[in-house]
Amino acid sequence: MPWRLLRPVGLVPAALVLTTIAAGAEGGKSAGPSEFLLVAQIVLLIAVGRGLGEIMQRIGQPSVIGELLAGIILGPSLFGWIWPEAQHAIFPKTPEQKAMLDGIAQFGILLLLLLTGMETDLKLVRKVGRAAIAISIAGILVPFACGFALGEFLPDALLPDPQARLVASLFMGTALSISSVKIVAVVVREMNFMRRNVGQIIVATAVIDDTIGWIIIAVIFSLASHGTLDIASVAKAVLGTLAFLAVSFTIGRRLVFQLIRWANDNLVSAAAVITVILLLMSVMALITHLIGVHTVLGAFVAGILVGESPILTRQIDERLRGLISAFFMPVFFGLAGLSADLSVLRDPNLLMLTGLLVVIASVGKFGGAFVGGTLGGLNHRESLALASGMNARGSTEVIIATIGLSIGVLSQNLFTMIVTMAIVTTMAMPPMLRAALARLPMNKDEKERLEREEFEKRGFLANLERPLLAVDESANAIFAAHIAGLIAGMRGLPITVLHIGKSAKEREKGRDQEESHEAVVKKAAEVVSAHGDGEAGNVDVVTRARQAELGETIADEARKGFDLLVVGIDKVIATKDRFDRRIDDIAAKFEGPLAIVAAKGKHLKQPAPEALNILVPVSGSGISKRGAEVAVALAQGGSGSLRVIYVATTRDKGAQRGASRGLGQEAGILKDASDLAARYDVDITTTLRVNRAPEAAILREIDTTDVDLVVMGVDRIQADHLSFGGVADAVLRQSKVSVLLVSSGEARQAPAEKT
Repeated sequence: MPWRLLRPVGLVPAALVLTTIAAGAEGGKSAGPSEFLLVAQIVLLIAVGRGLGEIMQRIGQPSVIGELLAGIILGPSLFGWIWPEAQHAIFPKTPEQKAMLDGIAQFGILLLLLLTGMETDLKLVRKVGRAAIAISIAGILVPFACGFALGEFLPDALLPDPQARLVASLFMGTALSISSVKIVAVVVREMNFMRRNVGQIIVATAVIDDTIGWIIIAVIFSLASHGTLDIASVAKAVLGTLAFLAVSFTIGRRLVFQLIRWANDNLVSAAAVITVILLLMSVMALITHLIGVHTVLGAFVAGILVGESPILTRQIDERLRGLISAFFMPVFFGLAGLSADLSVLRDPNLLMLTGLLVVIASVGKFGGAFVGGTLGGLNHRESLALASGMNARGSTEVIIATIGLSIGVLSQNLFTMIVTMAIVTTMAMPPMLRAALARLPMNKDEKERLEREEFEKRGFLANLERPLLAVDESANAIFAAHIAGLIAGMRGLPITVLHIGKSAKEREKGRDQEESHEAVVKKAAEVVSAHGDGEAGNVDVVTRARQAELGETIADEARKGFDLLVVGIDKVIATKDRFDRRIDDIAAKFEGPLAIVAAKGKHLKQPAPEALNILVPVSGSGISKRGAEVAVALAQGGSGSLRVIYVATTRDKGAQRGASRGLGQEAGILKDASDLAARYDVDITTTLRVNRAPEAAILREIDTTDVDLVVMGVDRIQADHLSFGGVADAVLRQSKVSVLLVSSGEARQAPAEKT
């Protein structure tokens, strides 16, 4: 049980630590700010915040609640009440000392909004956009009206400036109307409801709420800065915000991607991409400040653009999340808790007003979201789940309250009331949402969609981010560019074309623009967009020429995060059982998956065909499934045909197959391939050849059908040279049609051949 962490024996060392820090703070008092105190404050906020966050997570609550409670415990609410001298010594109210910690916390806000933006799934918002927008509008208007009305009737004593009641009322309306997308997303994800229809609508609505909320906050910030309702300043803020968003989501989207790729590919210093992202976030925050709105909007939009980048998103998220979660979040939320003095709630009037605030906030948001869900086409159970999820304020509320306190819109007492409301609504949300989601049945269409998405999630192509194409000046290189374009076009992946020929620069410069490898890749990607529902037919292509020895060049490129290398060069096979030396050199320096292309037959004369008639052998192994997945994707991208043939996993050196599998199992493997094709709406023909060695069966199928490309999933075999085993070698040498070998990244021992 997590409560063991709270045993009294643990309080003794904690008291000793606090006594030591307090004594050091008293002894080190000086006229200026103290670095000792700053470090001591950070240590306490991180240690207590993360410790309580751990406890909260173990009892099913968000960790941010523990971090807020840490600040409340270390602040005047508890520590200052029990031991005021020590609390004042460790957390003095001198402006210079407070500014040091506040500077860290303010930068933490920007980083937190950057991370929140990165978690924002715009594809999800677009997918359920119509329903989510309708729900969001209703879910914002009702609680906003409630909050605004409450602000208009608040006693003057609760306002820092009663003459600026309008701004305070607008702030209250905004504070009550938006939800914490972070808390909502965490709970929905924990419940495995992120891909459910209602889960998508809940998260998308929270994203829209958050976005609208930050825009409103930015405008109110501008309004508060001028003190009065200055139409010109508000118009400047609104128009500036709209222009900023328009530029960000058009030109900015591509610019951010180009910056990330340039930093990753050209800078050699450690964490260069993270540096560029932090600079980008800071610049966009400064731009929004110059527009006259709050810096958080710039950081939030920067996060969305970084999250939309098609490359390195997982690596960026992993590197940033650790620092933000471990350092900046406990400092920021701890400081927010320090600023909240719950002892003021001993006043019955303030306690009653706080309770009223919680009720109005909950009823307003719950009612607005429920009505919005009903109007958006959800049934009562789904609307109930939606309303339960949207009631959590969490980190968003605390950030808004902190901004309001810092610009003088909220008083200290009003800030405490809002933080209390945020804690109560956030703690109530997880159990309510879990109970509501547990009662939601799943219909047939939703079940089929979830099964398809789960299957795609485990797939090879679905996890690709960045393919690399290595080519020379041959016809095979053009065919490889066509294949790579079909693969990249499925999801609009950026692709890099690396020329490794001896005269790469001169040949590419002299090549007709329509015949360049880049043009072939783009044309193939457009074919995918025309024949399927690929996310993009317009892939981003970068062309590079070899600058050093082949092995060194490939090694340099491999370090840039490519997860598939497609190779298309003139000579693929050198001798009976060996690949060309250049293929060997390439494979030796690239540890990830390889796709080796060997154009034959008509593809040497027409290397960019309008259609592909594909044959893919399957055996039930994982690597053969990868080959089948690639084959299905290529068939979906073009307007050709697909044949699937079952072959044994070992050569029998005779006419009869081994008895390792039954016919039922073999038919089941073909059915799996058929199901895979059906998921992508690809028609296939299946063949079961059980009385032939695998290479003989494949070659026989080539000779008796109209296929023009064989796609094989193969394993790398441990040897002193590149090898994919005897079957792949035989097919590659003897096939009269083109061959595509898709290999795993790691070499394995060759299996013993059965006799």
